[in-house]
Amino acid sequence: MADWSTIASFATAGGTLVLAAATFSAVRSSNQSARVAERSLLAGLRPVLVPSRREDPTEKVLFADLKWLHVAGGQATLDVADDGVIAMTMGIRNVGTGLAVLRAWRVQPGFVRSADSSDPPPLDSFRRQTRDIYVPAGDSSFWQGAIREPDDPDRDVILAAITNREGLTIELLYGDGEGGQRVVSRFAILPAGDDAWLVSVSRHWNLDRDDPR
Repeated sequence: MADWSTIASFATAGGTLVLAAATFSAVRSSNQSARVAERSLLAGLRPVLVPSRREDPTEKVLFADLKWLHVAGGQATLDVADDGVIAMTMGIRNVGTGLAVLRAWRVQPGFVRSADSSDPPPLDSFRRQTRDIYVPAGDSSFWQGAIREPDDPDRDVILAAITNREGLTIELLYGDGEGGQRVVSRFAILPAGDDAWLVSVSRHWNLDRDDPR
């Protein structure tokens, strides 16, 4: 005769196994959906900075010493004041889908090619912006930086570039409006004509997610 107690135990165990498999599948599907939703949300907040267009409006930039500089679309200004302060600006545009907040910058002499360095520059080599600069998605704005101290280690590099009409490399550290999705973008400031400076971009590094390269 059939052992109904044993049969019932096997049936209960089978039902529990089926329920566990269904729960695991549902949780896995839910986690995948959550990851997709998170990636979609982050993509909607992601900033990407490039030089502004030549037809973008000229930006009027105020420095801490109440000095104003003007920078046209797609260009830069490198100004040395009578007191020795070097003021720099670049016209930039955010082609990403989220607000960009500029946090820090660094300068290198000449035009640093992307092939010369595949890794992002060390973060401890950046200078913090004295104020946050906000660049709305799909809009143009500016970057500004200044060298004020006579013994600043970057002073001679920038003065030589201005005097000899040589290029400079400016790397900007920025992120989204929530403080995440940090990016380093490498810009080049190149001489054009007798007194103009043009801006180009050559590389972007994503610091908080996998690099697509």
